[in-house]
Amino acid sequence: MLRFVFLAIFVLGATPAAAFAANCAGADPAIVSATSRLVGSDAGSNHYRLSITVTNVGGQGQASNVLQFVDIFEHGTKLDAKGIPPLKAGQNYTITYMYNRATDAGDRTASFRFQLDMRQPTGTSSQNCSAANDRYRLTV
Repeated sequence: MLRFVFLAIFVLGATPAAAFAANCAGADPAIVSATSRLVGSDAGSNHYRLSITVTNVGGQGQASNVLQFVDIFEHGTKLDAKGIPPLKAGQNYTITYMYNRATDAGDRTASFRFQLDMRQPTGTSSQNCSAANDRYRLTV
């Protein structure tokens, strides 16, 4: 009975990222969240701060010379790219992007896509086990 309780606690307590990390022996950066926050208004514009969090959900850290970015798209048009440093296993890194829109724009009419863009160094093993978690969408 006691074994069953411990097993239930372990299974129920496991996060999706932790469960995935068990399947990935190498490094695996993943975009795990994106949020928006209204930070001000002036002259007919609302100013939003978009925060995008990348976590290495893999079992190993990335090589120190990895070059990687989060590309920011709105309605399919690339707006910017923000650099991400190499991440240790389990490490998070959050980038921000400021976005302005008209005060009379409808709620939930701006569609963003964030895409991890890996520039792996030559001669090293993969620094990204899975591309399945390299994309995230947010509607503002």
